[in-house]
Amino acid sequence: MIDLHCHILPGIDDGARSLEESLAMARIAVKDGLHTIVATPHTLNGIYLNPAKRVTSLVAALQKILTENHIELRLFAGSEVHLCPQMVKRIKSGEAATINNGRKYILLELPVQTIPKGLKNEIFSLKLSGITPIIAHPERNTIIQHDPDILYELVSMGALSQVTAMSVTGGFGELARQSAEALLSHRLAHIIASDAHSVDGRPPVLSYAVEDATEILGSHEEAERMVTEAPAAILSGNALEICEPSRVRKQDHFWK
Repeated sequence: MIDLHCHILPGIDDGARSLEESLAMARIAVKDGLHTIVATPHTLNGIYLNPAKRVTSLVAALQKILTENHIELRLFAGSEVHLCPQMVKRIKSGEAATINNGRKYILLELPVQTIPKGLKNEIFSLKLSGITPIIAHPERNTIIQHDPDILYELVSMGALSQVTAMSVTGGFGELARQSAEALLSHRLAHIIASDAHSVDGRPPVLSYAVEDATEILGSHEEAERMVTEAPAAILSGNALEICEPSRVRKQDHFWK
């Protein structure tokens, strides 16, 4: 499996606090069946600034240590970029890393409790520049939880979305779980990733979420693809074929 969203780099954001924790997270990931992780530290969120060169350098350093410790896990550079004005300019300047530095896909974080007015304009600009935004954990956004049509519109514009494994399994609470289920069942989610930050509270584990997604989707093949073929295509910068999404009807709203 491939984890497209993971805060495994030590001491760079609110993820792994030390090299020892990074190594422990890596061992957990391998035990769960992961062979590849994209390191996606927070950036441009008002707290952390992690430009592409820094992330790439830290990924190479951690990869070397993983190899020395015989941990069979491949690392690639990326970032979880908070939505801000002039995203394309910031990517081109190196302020934010795209996935595998390919300038084809970028993991985009929205504010937790709002949808900024300029979001659609930024998505349009990114797509016009050949960059596909992947909306990180939309199931945990308060507005999308109560109006999934917002995500439908973004997906219709060409954006993708990534749900968090622990949301699918209930680790982020019932509302996030129900939201993730609704997005999955309406094909508004395309990737399952760990968004791991630690060894204990938020580990890099995907297998349990794949099991639950299998029940939601009615297909193990489709659920497994969200942690294998789909992230592999994104990592390689290739086009991703997605299922036709559908709107979440009012009578289907999970908060009733």
